[in-house]
Amino acid sequence: MKCRVKFLVQTYLWTVIVFVMAKVAFMLFCHEGHEFAFGDVFQVVWHGISLDLSTALYFLILPFLLSIVSIWYWTKWLTHLLHGYFLLISLAFALAFVADCSLYPFWGFKLDASCLQYLDSPNEMAASVSTVYIIIRILALVVTTIAIFGGYRNINCNLSATSSKKFIELVLHLISIPLIIIGIRGGLDESATNIGQVYFSQNQFLNHSAVNPVFNFLDSIDSLDSSNISYDFMSDAECEKITNEIFTTESTDVDTLLNTTTPNIIIILMESCGGEFTELCGRTDITPNLNRLAGEGIYFTNCYANSWRTDRGTLCTYSGYPSFPTMSVMKLPAKSRNLPCLANSLRDNKGYSTHYLYGGDINFTNMRSYLIGGGFENLTWKADYSAADQKSAEWGVRDDITFGTLFDLATSMSQPYLIGYSTLSSHEPWDVPIHKFDDEILNAFYYLDQCIGEFITKLRSSKAWNNTLVIMLPDHGINYKDYDELHPQRNHIPMIWVGGAVRAPRRIETICNQTDLPATLLGQLGIDHTDYYFSRDVLSRSYTHPLAVHTYNNGFSLVDSTGFTVFDLNSMQTIKGSGNVNIGKAILQSASKDLSSR
Repeated sequence: MKCRVKFLVQTYLWTVIVFVMAKVAFMLFCHEGHEFAFGDVFQVVWHGISLDLSTALYFLILPFLLSIVSIWYWTKWLTHLLHGYFLLISLAFALAFVADCSLYPFWGFKLDASCLQYLDSPNEMAASVSTVYIIIRILALVVTTIAIFGGYRNINCNLSATSSKKFIELVLHLISIPLIIIGIRGGLDESATNIGQVYFSQNQFLNHSAVNPVFNFLDSIDSLDSSNISYDFMSDAECEKITNEIFTTESTDVDTLLNTTTPNIIIILMESCGGEFTELCGRTDITPNLNRLAGEGIYFTNCYANSWRTDRGTLCTYSGYPSFPTMSVMKLPAKSRNLPCLANSLRDNKGYSTHYLYGGDINFTNMRSYLIGGGFENLTWKADYSAADQKSAEWGVRDDITFGTLFDLATSMSQPYLIGYSTLSSHEPWDVPIHKFDDEILNAFYYLDQCIGEFITKLRSSKAWNNTLVIMLPDHGINYKDYDELHPQRNHIPMIWVGGAVRAPRRIETICNQTDLPATLLGQLGIDHTDYYFSRDVLSRSYTHPLAVHTYNNGFSLVDSTGFTVFDLNSMQTIKGSGNVNIGKAILQSASKDLSSR
């Protein structure tokens, strides 16, 4: 009996120790940009241990069942089964730990199932990093797997030992089952084990360090299915009351900014180009062309991105639809094809020709399905370029090349037209042909700005300029140095309208969202936008509650007249600011119900 008890205890404790060591490793490898004291390591371990203890019990279930079997029977093939199981979970743990440490610097949140949404495009994921980076991670995966498995193999026990008290051992095992279930659940309280229970600090990095990545991943799998996305924070009546005050679908006494209601329209989604790289945050050296154009056109100085990924930001821009913390609507063709889209609206109401341009893989994150369903009649993408052009950047065709294509389209397409264009070079691994700055990130945005400046200069000298409106805004911002989700400028983005169709330079200082572009643009063109329920015409007299909402992995931020507020959905707590978080909750609740009905 002692051998079986020893086996289970040692197996359980080694699993817990592995989880604890993973926390320390995470803090060491992901510390850049995050300040913490030596004592914080102990705080992280202490507050995270409850989740580790519960999670370790899941992986004790098979050894526990084999322990019961061994009371009567044991043979060599069962030993192989046990070792095979230990090897499998060692590999799974190692993969989780290495992926967690690798993705966190890019995404700013713990490993969860959302990464699975991008596994169907491995080439695009690999394009973000170098070959050396990948080799180092593979080596780390192998070494970590061997180390964890070695610990399990060294557990000193003999399950084949005969027992003279078989019935007593069986009873003790059966008595242990409720204890294991209670341990997995996290106790007898009403609330079960959850991520929020380990949060203890105003420093989100410490909270994230305390989270067990294995539990976080498994717990988040349900969120990949849109049918499981449901936010029920309040009664439907209360939710409707809040959202009805925020979202108005009619344009009233619109402030007219254009000199035509049928301009050619070019929408440039500038990859990752958040306000931290522009004059919005005091930088005049990185994007001089954008800064100059902001003064020459219509400059929305208080616009905020809705999300943190290209697929989500693209859909927010063209469909005016909110983003969700843990799910990409673009990845759900059955849902996204039922959304309104600027291409369809312009084509159906005013006969616009439509075209989308992207130098990367148009199939990434189901982009092709969304764009075609949204009314873009023609697509130009990576496969339409020469082999040399396709290899000009890690993600595909370099921006200076695709900007050339954009100019050709703008001067040759049947008018009026809508051209959507996503840049790609200002993205990891920041491989651009200009080297003005030592900082590779700043260098990439300077390159993007140079491409924009050259394109606008050429377009201005063409006949198409006089009747063209060029709209430039980022698909999302990025974490850069101090600019993380708790920084009020993290998602502050420039939105600039320029072109011969602009009546006069203007600064629009009203707080707004990326999702407000469709209603605002259609309001200028005199086109009905009632289908864009979550998009607001910020130039309309009906826009009486200026605010912007941004979602990130299991959280959201809110900007309105009260300032900047961040709410964490894991701990269900406001972690920064003192704004009315019920507004953000109501928007999520209303959007999730709308999505489920499509």
